[in-house]
Amino acid sequence: MQQHQKTPWWALALPLLAVLIWSLNIVVTRYVSDFISPVSISFYRWLIAFVLLTPFMLHRVWQARQQIRQHIAQLAVLGAFGMVLYQGLAYTAAHYTTATNMGIVNAFVPIFTIFIAYFILKDKPNLFAILGSVLSFAGLIYIISQGHLSSLLQQGGHWGDALMVVAVTFYAFYGVFLKKWQLQVPLMTSLYVQIAFALLYHLPFVLWLGLDSINASNISSVLYAGIFPSLIAPLL
Repeated sequence: MQQHQKTPWWALALPLLAVLIWSLNIVVTRYVSDFISPVSISFYRWLIAFVLLTPFMLHRVWQARQQIRQHIAQLAVLGAFGMVLYQGLAYTAAHYTTATNMGIVNAFVPIFTIFIAYFILKDKPNLFAILGSVLSFAGLIYIISQGHLSSLLQQGGHWGDALMVVAVTFYAFYGVFLKKWQLQVPLMTSLYVQIAFALLYHLPFVLWLGLDSINASNISSVLYAGIFPSLIAPLL
């Protein structure tokens, strides 16, 4: 008689906890938008993650330097798409829309990925995926137009929701590029190098726009962003 292995409870609990962390991050992103600029929280977030990882990663990065050198261009692109464009646009969108709308639009990453993967990876979706995507996209348009399609056509959509759509598109590209390139670099090493590139990309914006100071109003949100969704959730 065939025996089925019982799935350990943590195999279900850990991804659910990761989703909870990312979901709460959207709420935190919207909350802290009144207390710190998008460039500032984005820069601080990755700076905190970089500082915390550095003692554990420097030796690993040195050991993997050959693999990193081979994939340096891809890692630079991943850092730009996944950590600067996606996160930076999301922080900007938080100034113009609600956390609920941000969460709904963010849930469309798999839908966008289906179509991007079709053009880049030639992964042909089945009929159910296509029908589900079309129905979901119609719902997205309804949300952006706030239930009035005519106003969307005449006046344009909600600025914050539109920014989130662009951000989600970049993140979908990020996922597809990961699949396409199949980098021969250890996971945490890849993450660390991408974070380093993200900090470099932030420098021109920091020099141009300046940095808001960390204070009692924003420090908890900054620490949360730098630790939980940046480091703990990916590991979970």
